[in-house]
Amino acid sequence: MLPDKGCVGFNCLQNGCWYTAMAFFNSFTAISTAILAGGIVLSASAGQSNADETLTRTELCGKLQLQTQHALTEHAEAKRAAKAKALQKQAANFCASNKQAQGIRDYAQALKLLGVRPVDD
Repeated sequence: MLPDKGCVGFNCLQNGCWYTAMAFFNSFTAISTAILAGGIVLSASAGQSNADETLTRTELCGKLQLQTQHALTEHAEAKRAAKAKALQKQAANFCASNKQAQGIRDYAQALKLLGVRPVDD
C-alpha cells in the first residue's frame, strides 16, 4: 500500500496509512540507538582515562610513606606502634633500593598494625 498524502504522524494508523507510521517509528529507533551508542562510547572513554591515572610503584611508595608517617604520629601510643615503626623503616629501605613491591607490602602491614586502611590508588 502506498502512503496517502493525508497521513501525518500518529494519525496514519487511524487512516490506515501504516507506511508513514513505520517510517516514523524506524527513525525514532535509529535516533535512540545512536544516543545509546554515544553514551556507551563516552562511558568507555571515561573508564579508560581512570586507568591512565594508575600510580607507579614508586609513587605508591611515596604515598604510603606519607600515610604511614601520619598514622604513626596519630597512633603513637598504640600497642603495635614500635613494630609499625620498624616496618616503616624496612619499607623505606626496600623502596629506596628499587624493591618497591616489598616496600609497599611492608607499608601496608605497618598501617594495618595501626588500624589504618592503606591507600589503594
